[in-house]
Amino acid sequence: MSTTPESILSDLKSAKIAPVYFLQGEEPFYIDQIADYIEKNILSDSEKGFNQTIVYGRDVNVSTILNHARRFPMMAERQVVIVKEAQSVVDLNKEAGSKMLLSYLENPVPSTVLVFCHKNKALDKRKALGKSIDRLTVNLVTKKIYEDKLPVWIENFVSKKGLGITHKAVRMLADAIGTNLERVSNEIEKIAINLPAGSQIDEVAVQKYVGISKDYNVFELQKALASKDVVKVSKMVNYFEANTKKNPLIPIVAILFGFYSKLLIAVSQRDKSPNGIASALKMKPYFAKDYQLAATKYNLSQVINGLHHIRMTDLKSKGVDSSGHVSDGQLLRELVFRLLH
Repeated sequence: MSTTPESILSDLKSAKIAPVYFLQGEEPFYIDQIADYIEKNILSDSEKGFNQTIVYGRDVNVSTILNHARRFPMMAERQVVIVKEAQSVVDLNKEAGSKMLLSYLENPVPSTVLVFCHKNKALDKRKALGKSIDRLTVNLVTKKIYEDKLPVWIENFVSKKGLGITHKAVRMLADAIGTNLERVSNEIEKIAINLPAGSQIDEVAVQKYVGISKDYNVFELQKALASKDVVKVSKMVNYFEANTKKNPLIPIVAILFGFYSKLLIAVSQRDKSPNGIASALKMKPYFAKDYQLAATKYNLSQVINGLHHIRMTDLKSKGVDSSGHVSDGQLLRELVFRLLH
């Protein structure tokens, strides 16, 4: 049965427990979230010693996993078997191993909760196991979150913590960390434990607990470039050049590439109103403000040239097409000059 992370967790919290969970896909955050809940909550502490088994895919084959699964619990209603890094089980995708597992899934031991954590990829749907997994298990297939969906994800995650968050704080987190949900959630947790319930996370909290400067960060650099604020850009480049360890060039270049890629969409729109650009970029109007402003400052040719300069800076920062030693600070200074002119 294919389902969502939220519905799986809801069922688990309501004691609706299935005999087999197959958690697979590109986004490990939800796989870990569900596996951790099962590991911590299905059995009592006194039951875990004899009835909870955790193995790693690289250390076991399908036969070993099923031997654990076919045991009966000791002095408990059920046992839990969790297979972490299941994508590394050597014979899982081979015919013999696949057949053994399918045979078990057709008739699982009802007192066993068997959990597969198959990260970074999904089973091949062309093969027998991939075709049947949805019918025989509680099956979760995760996908990487798209960048334009990240702000809403952050807002929802913060809300579940009983907190609010400002739009600027959302942008600071999204731009600085990117779509790694594990890192984003860890940083939000770090902020949450330092704030009373009902508080609002603002840029000051992000600066204090995550270490992202509220005035000197890539988000502010994007805003300054969007408005062609030469003075502010110059101050920020000076700061970044003096603090290269805290502000490494490669992540800055990657974020600027994302910004100018979206700006390319924005300047190509006939409707350059905030709502028109927000619709084209599939984001809330607030988050489209910088793109709407930049679309009045840059033309299509300038944005295309900007993307070219960003690509060249990325190559140079990695030692490609670089003549002699040029510092990261110098590369950034040259890049923003070309972006502004």
